[in-house]
Amino acid sequence: MIREMPSVRILGSTVHLLSVPEIVALMERWIAERPARCRHIVVTGFHGLWVAHNDPSFKAILRAADLWVPDGIAPVWIARSAGHRNVHRVPGADLMRAFFEVADKRGYRSFFFGDTDETLGALRAQLEVTYPGHTVAGTFSPPFRPVTPKEDEDHIRMINQAKPDVVWVGLGLPKQDCWIHDHRDRLEAPIAVSVGAAFMFLAGKVKRAPAWVGNIGLEWLWRLTHEPRKLWRRSLLDGPQFVVHVVAERLGLRQYT
Repeated sequence: MIREMPSVRILGSTVHLLSVPEIVALMERWIAERPARCRHIVVTGFHGLWVAHNDPSFKAILRAADLWVPDGIAPVWIARSAGHRNVHRVPGADLMRAFFEVADKRGYRSFFFGDTDETLGALRAQLEVTYPGHTVAGTFSPPFRPVTPKEDEDHIRMINQAKPDVVWVGLGLPKQDCWIHDHRDRLEAPIAVSVGAAFMFLAGKVKRAPAWVGNIGLEWLWRLTHEPRKLWRRSLLDGPQFVVHVVAERLGLRQYT
């Protein structure tokens, strides 16, 4: 993970505080460099921090990533309370759009791994109309079950043969970051990014909260009302526990490693 960037420590994890344009510029640099090992970008907010807090093996995976940016308002508020200024959320869908705007001019190639065939088809259709200069190098919806070693090998071969500049992974947390971590040595793409539900947002399958709702910290409530079965536990049980631990850390009552 890159250390010299502005960052904030939260429950033993380091979240980088870059703007969307800065992240896209860094991605362009990595694409130009064609690093020997695929770069891993983590895009998650309190949910990833909380899962990492409760699972040391997952925390190690996120710590091994090259970049971790805050998709959510909680890390932003924590960073501001620690004295950082001009810190903003980096929602996965916003990062993708910003990258596609640049890719539309530069001809970058993307592969989309995750979600359903229906979502991927709608996503491809949207991108090919909106960003015709950007190439959808491929899409694949892996089975919703453990894959065999041969299937796994076939998936990596398929991605590499498509020659993408970026592999966008939408498998949900923590699966998506575990997948990138386990496969980055075999992926020939310069970058792999975990983006959660962003495929559905960009495909128009799930309605995003208005920007002002997210900026005042209520996107969790918006999503809870739209996807209660999926998000009730995260929002109503995990969220309050996360706040208690963060307050303890900020007040120096407990240290997290």
